[in-house]
Amino acid sequence: MKRRSILSISAMTVLGLALLPSSIVAQQGTLKQQLVGAWTLVSYDFTASDGTKQQPFGANPKGTLIFEAGGRYAELFGRPDRPKFKAPVQPTTEERAAAQQGFAANFGSWSVSETDKTLTRHFEGALVPNNEEREIKSSVSLTGCPNLNMSALRTSNTTLERTSRS
Repeated sequence: MKRRSILSISAMTVLGLALLPSSIVAQQGTLKQQLVGAWTLVSYDFTASDGTKQQPFGANPKGTLIFEAGGRYAELFGRPDRPKFKAPVQPTTEERAAAQQGFAANFGSWSVSETDKTLTRHFEGALVPNNEEREIKSSVSLTGCPNLNMSALRTSNTTLERTSRS
C-alpha cells in the first residue's frame, strides 16, 4: 500500500513539474500583452545634451500611463509641487506658463516590436503642439514584475509600476 502511494505521489509531482514551465510562459504572454493596463510613474530622469541629469517632474513625480489592448494609449506626468493659481477661474498668463512647466500629457496609438523589445508611441495629441504627429521609440524591459522601465533616444529613463491590468 505504501509503495503504491509513493509511486502515485511521485507521478503527480513529475507531471506537475513538467507542466509548470508552460503555465508560467502562458501567464507572461507577449510583450504587448504584458504592457496592457495602467501604470503609475515612479521616476523620470532626463540627460541633457551637456550630460547633466535632470528630473523635470521632480524627485517624486506623479503620473499615469495607460495602454489599451486595441493599440491606444494615454500618458499624464507632472510635478507634485506645481504652484496653484491665485484665482482658479481666471489664471494669469504667467500662472498658466508656470503650470505647464513640469507637466506632460499626450495620447495616441502604440505598437511593440517583440523581437527588439521596443515600444513605439505615435503622438496624436499633446500638451506641446510640436510633439503632435511625432513617433517616439523606446526600449522596454519588465523588471521584477510589476515594474516597467523605458528608455527613449538614450536621453530619458522612465520607471513605472503596474496599477492594474485591463
